[in-house]
Amino acid sequence: MIEIGDKKILIKKGDITKEQSDAIVNPANSSLNHGGGAALAIVRAGGIEIQRDSDELIKKIGTLPVGKAVITYGHNLSCKFIIHTVGPIMGEGNEEKKLKKAVTSVLNLAEYYNLTSISIPAISSGVFRFPKEKCAEILLKTSVEFLKKGDVDLKTIVMCNHDDKTTNIFLREGEKYI
Repeated sequence: MIEIGDKKILIKKGDITKEQSDAIVNPANSSLNHGGGAALAIVRAGGIEIQRDSDELIKKIGTLPVGKAVITYGHNLSCKFIIHTVGPIMGEGNEEKKLKKAVTSVLNLAEYYNLTSISIPAISSGVFRFPKEKCAEILLKTSVEFLKKGDVDLKTIVMCNHDDKTTNIFLREGEKYI
């Protein structure tokens, strides 16, 4: 656990769809078509209404650009909300800057909605092939910097990944902050 005053970052292995946080993060694609990976698991666990909400949102805004985030309801999940963000695909250029922007967008949206807890997986490190070590570095550094700001209500950020390899990478990176 990384402690920043009365705030904390937890790193754990788990199922993001079972997280008790106010919101979970869906590492989405630009069309919010939840057909694979964490996105599909979220829809399967939370109900088809999540895909319907996403489809309605896309009708209104067009595609969701890389680095941006939007919010929908959690429906049948334990969380109140799902924050969808699009991380970079490895090889498209400026990936590190884009991933930091995606995480910052997620945290700002959580703060805007007065959330006190959020669970985040390793955005872009799956099918988008972003290196897991660099992903852990960017997600943790950006989260620590965000929580160090004195005027945020977000109290808990959970870095929740489903596999040992990714979880262990995050744990090693987290040791830099203990």
